[in-house]
Amino acid sequence: MAKQIQLTEADRHRVAEAVRAAESGTAGEIVTIITDRSDTYHDVALVWSAVAAVLALVALAIAPDFYLGLWDRFIGGWTLEWTPRQLFELAAVVAALKFGATWLILLWKPLRLWLTPRPIRNARVRARAVTCFKVGAERRTHGRTGILIYLSMAEHRAEIVADEAITGQVNPEVWGHAMASMIAEIAKGNTADGLIAAAREVGVVLAEHFPRAENDVNELPDRLIEV
Repeated sequence: MAKQIQLTEADRHRVAEAVRAAESGTAGEIVTIITDRSDTYHDVALVWSAVAAVLALVALAIAPDFYLGLWDRFIGGWTLEWTPRQLFELAAVVAALKFGATWLILLWKPLRLWLTPRPIRNARVRARAVTCFKVGAERRTHGRTGILIYLSMAEHRAEIVADEAITGQVNPEVWGHAMASMIAEIAKGNTADGLIAAAREVGVVLAEHFPRAENDVNELPDRLIEV
């Protein structure tokens, strides 16, 4: 399920050249970032493990005779008179085993990601994109015209985050065409071509609203950043 970044040096060079070309007609600065995944989702694994433990306790409460009979057969058919303390100890052991087993199973990243609800995945990707933008692009240009194209492979999710000068003039829905062009290429397995298509579309929009001045300088790196 999870996709790994598979880019050659030639791909990275093509993306950088596409960014450079897109910036040739605008004062805007485009930053491209790609990552394997935007979050570890360990908290989601903890929640599922807790749910499994609770369900085990519920099952024990609903059908105690069945589970106690299983234990009796496991120890050779000797019937025990269970005291309240022993019952609570058994319940604690069952819950702990269920929690631990589920946690170990969810160490497998693809399953952990698959069990993470899509709204949570989308929110984590957006949060990571915003964090990367704040670190690498926000307010780092003279006219505050930086924009980030962020791609998270495992979540199959992309984000475009723009600095305040851009958001003040360009409606966020305008970037939908760039996103569609990128996703169409990535869906065909062409990750580099997807980033190139997005950079080209973003460059067209930026050139319309922020044309390049004669004394404009390149303020942010054109290379593809992998995190």
